[in-house]
Amino acid sequence: MKRVLLVIDVQNEYFTGKMPIMYPEGSFDKILQAVEAANQKNIPVILIRHEALQQAAAFVKGSTGWEIREELLKKEYACIVDKSFPGSFTGTGLEDLLRSMGIDTIVICGYMTQMCCDTTARQAVHLGFSVEFLSDATGTLDVANDAGKITAAELHKAILITQAMRFSEVISTDKWIKKL
Repeated sequence: MKRVLLVIDVQNEYFTGKMPIMYPEGSFDKILQAVEAANQKNIPVILIRHEALQQAAAFVKGSTGWEIREELLKKEYACIVDKSFPGSFTGTGLEDLLRSMGIDTIVICGYMTQMCCDTTARQAVHLGFSVEFLSDATGTLDVANDAGKITAAELHKAILITQAMRFSEVISTDKWIKKL
């Protein structure tokens, strides 16, 4: 098994912008723990960065909200992959990069659970990769739109349950680190 840790969209927008991640508490610390463990076990780390395609209020290239959290940039990582859609494979060259590295298992952490993390995990399975989804190193916020309202806790749980049904091994960061 040759893993890669994808750290998806851990950008300032989710900390100081209009979309603060609120659940689960401590998810950023778990992300940092996962990166540290990957570094210690020689598992490559790839940082994924989202950029708005059109004029938007968030994730505008070059803005403070677009920047990856400074604490992550101080860690060891292989590269940064920029994306403009929820799936980290769409239009990025990520698949070719992972194939050239001999990767067969993708480990997902980052933000948001139901959007970019979920989409990337599903894409990975469709491309033939195995997926490990770190349950406490992904996170989200409350969502309300024309379809209804859902709390961050409910949304996070629903995605983890769905991921575990077919797409990913859903595992806590501590359990994942122990099995490395």
